[in-house]
This record gives sequence, structure tokens and C-alpha cells, in this order.
Amino acid sequence: ELVKLQRHVITHGRKLLVILEGRDTAGKDGTIKRITEHLSPRDIRVVALGKPSDREDSEWYFQRYVPHLPAGGEIVLFNRSWYNRAGVEHVMGFCAEHEYHAFLRHVPVFESMLVESGITLLKYYLDISAKEQKARLKSRRKDPLKQWKISPVDEVAADKFDAYTAARDVMLRATDSAAAPWIVVAADDKKAARLAVIADLIGRVEYPGAVPAGTYPEHARRFDETCFEGILAK
Repeated sequence: ELVKLQRHVITHGRKLLVILEGRDTAGKDGTIKRITEHLSPRDIRVVALGKPSDREDSEWYFQRYVPHLPAGGEIVLFNRSWYNRAGVEHVMGFCAEHEYHAFLRHVPVFESMLVESGITLLKYYLDISAKEQKARLKSRRKDPLKQWKISPVDEVAADKFDAYTAARDVMLRATDSAAAPWIVVAADDKKAARLAVIADLIGRVEYPGAVPAGTYPEHARRFDETCFEGILAK
């Protein structure tokens, strides 16, 4: 189904932007790998920007992301995105309070502009429990094949779990919109989370010959206030 979806995007010049956000170790890398592994690499890109340079720090906040937006016939997946400002930058003190609050005001307008320009924007927030995050961080430290994923920020993620939870709640409430809604994903079960994201993606991009992939309501839901009492970790 993903191959058929990509063929439709290419043939009809669609512009598809998929944002994957979530806690450290929530499974963004693995989800992206499963989405892309059988697709044409010529027409799909994965964007994972590092720490901004001094020049980028002096620019309009969204400026460094704009060159990576999809052109016609292209799928782009952001492994983290401008939402760094509402998460790690805010929690770790990497941005000023006025910059944080300005971001929360500006991002719905920015995303509305993207959608009005013809970009199909899909946003996923992958969430895991504190217990599962600790287990995954421990696994990363022990597994030589996973140690490339470890960063100084990851090392304090578990200690700041509650702070990230509070930042998540503010972000989801402030930046969910009709034009660019959030899909929240319970990701303690990696396989189920990946299937839920793929099923939602297939279900929200219309293309000829689509075969319904089913839904995973216990693992992925359109964000609303009830998510705080169920699908999202506390």
C-alpha cells in the first residue's frame, strides 16, 4: 500500500510531509525505517537536522526547515522538526521563554501556510511510559549497534520525564489544529505503534486502489483532551 501511495504522489505531483515527534527512544527511527524500506529512494527524503549553527541561530526560527520541504511528487519525513523548540529546547533551557511562547503562537499559522500551499501535512507524536523509556535507554548503552543513538540529551531524558510530559501537554494543546492535527501514538509496543502510524498514513492520503489498512484505536488516535486519560503516558 505504501508503494501504491508513493506512486500516486509521484504521478500526481502531490507534496507529502510527515512529521514524527515523541520522547527520546519512542521509536521514531524504527518507524521511519519501516515506512521507507520498500519505497523509491529517489522520491523520498528523511530529514534529521542536528544542532543549529551560529548562523542558523540568528535566522528566523523556521528558516532552516524550509529548504527541506517537499516538492511536487515527493514524500519527506522529518525525524524531529521545528517542534524541538516546544520539547527539548524548552525543557533543557536551550531557548528563551519569549522564544518558546512565540513559537507556540506562530506554528499554527506557519503550518496553515504549508497546507494552503498544497502540502499534505501529517503529524505523529510517539509516546512511551517512563518504565519503557528507562529500559530502552539501558538497552542502548549495552548494545554496540545502538550506541550511535546515545546523546547527552538522551542521558537526562529519564530524569526529566515529568518536565517532558508537561511540555508535551502544552505543545499538543497549542499546536493541534484542523489544518494540521496531531495523531498521538502509544509506542510501548514497537510493532503495534509502527503499524498504527502506517495504517493512519495510508488512511489519510487518498489514492486509487487503496486497500483499507484497518485502524488501531488503542495505539493511535486523533488528539483531543481524552488522550490525557488514556493513550498518553503520565
